[in-house]
Amino acid sequence: MTRPLSDRDYQSLASFRRELRRFLAFSEGEAKTAGLTPAHHQLLLAIRGHIGDPPSISDLADALQLKLHSATELVARAEAKGLVTREHTDPDDARRAVVALTDEGAAKLAQLSAVHREEIRRFRAQLDDILATLD
Repeated sequence: MTRPLSDRDYQSLASFRRELRRFLAFSEGEAKTAGLTPAHHQLLLAIRGHIGDPPSISDLADALQLKLHSATELVARAEAKGLVTREHTDPDDARRAVVALTDEGAAKLAQLSAVHREEIRRFRAQLDDILATLD
């Protein structure tokens, strides 16, 4: 059995949640500054960060924790903005499409990722301090 939570534990958990919200607010603000919605930023990152073959829309739905139809709509909006392309690579299943970044999508993602890497470094230091109090 684990020990009961102390006041310090609750304070640490609250600090952890606050820092997560702060990071997410930062990320959303940076995406908007770059002319993207936060969802488009997340989509671009999921595509670029996918391991293996180019991701299908199903892969992206899984990575973004979306229903398939929601991921399909998100990809369609990103494609209309010139951020991604869809290619139908399976001649036996026209519904299966893989998604790739356009040059514009890749450039926006690179810009955002550089800024996010710096913020994550700050965030990591904050989390280290918070997590040390939960040990």
